[in-house]
Amino acid sequence: MEDTTGCFQSILGMQITRATDYAVRVMVQLASLPEGQKVQLNTLAEATAVRQTFLSKILQRLVHQGLVTSHRGTGGGFCLKVLPAEVTLLQVIEAMEGPTQLNVCLGNGNGSSCERRSWCGVHPVWRNAQSSLTQVLGSVSIAQLAEETAANLGNSLRLGHELRN
Repeated sequence: MEDTTGCFQSILGMQITRATDYAVRVMVQLASLPEGQKVQLNTLAEATAVRQTFLSKILQRLVHQGLVTSHRGTGGGFCLKVLPAEVTLLQVIEAMEGPTQLNVCLGNGNGSSCERRSWCGVHPVWRNAQSSLTQVLGSVSIAQLAEETAANLGNSLRLGHELRN
């Protein structure tokens, strides 16, 4: 958006990256499988609608962060390294993006590095927003998201069946 002075440009707003969105898709997909079941890259790419080359980089990051295991060779593939009930949406986001930080003044999460915090009226709002965001994202497990997705998919399939009849 641009004002008459030309000072403002189009802003996308605060968003997670596409890679993080896809990482969440992958984690939910893997959580929907029986424990320990391995899935090949091409199958994951199709199930998540993510290009294999991009998905490969995302999976490398998830493996490096200890959330996913990669198995090579015949019968190999990817599977969760952690139980889906024990990993939160926040953990997946932070595995991809790094620590959640709404504003630079929050520094290490508590704002102790900000020189203005003792008198800045906005600082407590940023701190509360940060706290709320991490609480919400940390309160939902990948297992819950997989269950909800499966239920919604089942409802969509049933609805589609009912509409055809």
